[in-house]
Amino acid sequence: MTRSRIIFLVSAFILMIFVLIGFNSCNERIDAGYEGILVKLYGSEKGVQDVSLVTGRVWYNPFTENVYEFPTYVQTINYTAFTVNAKDGSVFSVDPTLSFKVRDGQSPVIFKKYRKDIREITETTLFNYIKDAFRIEFNKYSTDSIISNREKFENSIQMNMGELLKKEGFILEQMTSGIQYPETITEAINAKNAAVQQAMRVENELKVSQAQARKLIVQAEAEAKANELRKQSLNALLIQQQFIEKWDGKTPIYGNAPAFFKNVD
Repeated sequence: MTRSRIIFLVSAFILMIFVLIGFNSCNERIDAGYEGILVKLYGSEKGVQDVSLVTGRVWYNPFTENVYEFPTYVQTINYTAFTVNAKDGSVFSVDPTLSFKVRDGQSPVIFKKYRKDIREITETTLFNYIKDAFRIEFNKYSTDSIISNREKFENSIQMNMGELLKKEGFILEQMTSGIQYPETITEAINAKNAAVQQAMRVENELKVSQAQARKLIVQAEAEAKANELRKQSLNALLIQQQFIEKWDGKTPIYGNAPAFFKNVD
């Protein structure tokens, strides 16, 4: 075999390897739980095609196109805590957790608007939406009204956030605010709770004392009534009967024999 033929075969082999590598890099598998979108990088149609790619293997031109995957399962994100002011200026700390998913078929629309993958959208855009939602709602309430209407306050934020995400192509599953009151408010609440508990304890002790006093009164009244009944029931015949019942039937050896009927008048 000549030298030129060997070089030709080696070159052909290397070229075949590059072709195989390029062939394998021209497709991507979209797994279950994801939506794939095909993005054109050049030309007049630069952007996102109108069709969402279904689960499976997608073929594309790596020089002019790119494929992104958007998860369609529920994702839960625990965001960094931030502070926000109430209507009267009190500073609250918010540590939100968001559970959401991409609406089926909305991946191309979302990417076309933001030109980011889901991770970037979650860490930046959605986080900014959450901050704005809390700031807007906090500005409607004073500190006292937030504390007394906590459930209504949080339901309002969640409802507004759900409507906003729906317009952007997402579905809100759940959101927790993780609101922490200012330290001065927390101390005031703790002091109030301690005062209420102390008052309840004193009230309970008073009730116990009153119950014990009533018990002694009832016992005394019962004893007095019993003594009165005994006094009324003491007559000559009863005393003689008790004398007979208690006598052991023996007569004294010395002295006088007991009289069974004594004059008690």
